[in-house]
Amino acid sequence: MDLTDEIKSSLGDEWLPAIYTEKVRPQRTRSIHIDVPTRENIAEIQYTLLGIELKVGKRRFACPDLATARYLRVFARAGVLDFAIPYDITKISPLADELETAWQRAGILAAELTRKESDQAKKRFRNKLVKVMRTEIEEAGAGAAMPEFNRETRQRAN
Repeated sequence: MDLTDEIKSSLGDEWLPAIYTEKVRPQRTRSIHIDVPTRENIAEIQYTLLGIELKVGKRRFACPDLATARYLRVFARAGVLDFAIPYDITKISPLADELETAWQRAGILAAELTRKESDQAKKRFRNKLVKVMRTEIEEAGAGAAMPEFNRETRQRAN
């Protein structure tokens, strides 16, 4: 059994791509594209005079609120370019909590499983783990740019 499979099975429903596939994608979502390198990135949330920004390398992305910035940061860290974000803004914060926790737990498990390895081996394994996460999220897809609003409406009779 590969170490990435071991981490995936030990996290179960708390595996980051599983949360994305089971809790984000079934909702009404819109797709987002961020232009970041497809590798593990350092993503920082910055508070500026103009609001909240997510900084990845030299790129900055304006965010409407902290919850959205935290949500975007998870995907920017993993190097995912296209992903879905819930259309209902009240659902972003709890999902950001779950996704950040899943990211941290995967990192902790990776560090535990490779603690006796060399630094190069640790980096190689972490890169492989992030790549597996990224490909599973990309396979789930980003969905449509805007959600569909096909609901029946009543017209006033005049």
